[in-house]
Amino acid sequence: QVHLVESGGGLVQAGGSLRLSCAASGSIDSIIAMGWYRQAPGKQRELVAAISNLGTTNYADSVKARFTISRDSAKNTVYLQMNSLKPEDTAVYYCNAREYRLGFNDYWGQGTQVTVSS
Repeated sequence: QVHLVESGGGLVQAGGSLRLSCAASGSIDSIIAMGWYRQAPGKQRELVAAISNLGTTNYADSVKARFTISRDSAKNTVYLQMNSLKPEDTAVYYCNAREYRLGFNDYWGQGTQVTVSS
């Protein structure tokens, strides 16, 4: 089992910045990638950014050049630095950890609200 705890959401004006954090605990040795997803009201959950154990990153087109995902392996924590925020970035942001243990398993954090006012 992997347990994820997110922090850092809040209310910000358009053009502002926020940093989300996600701390992992439990069976972290089996994690092969971590990422951030978001879900806006009435929309499906979508991938925002992900980072693999090799450091490979992947971003949604809508956040490229504005968001940066990074990790601190010593703290088992993944960060999402969000700059130049737009009202359309408003959503609940979820941390995800994918492990490989006799197959792929996904774990999710509780979600943190990000609201960008215009």
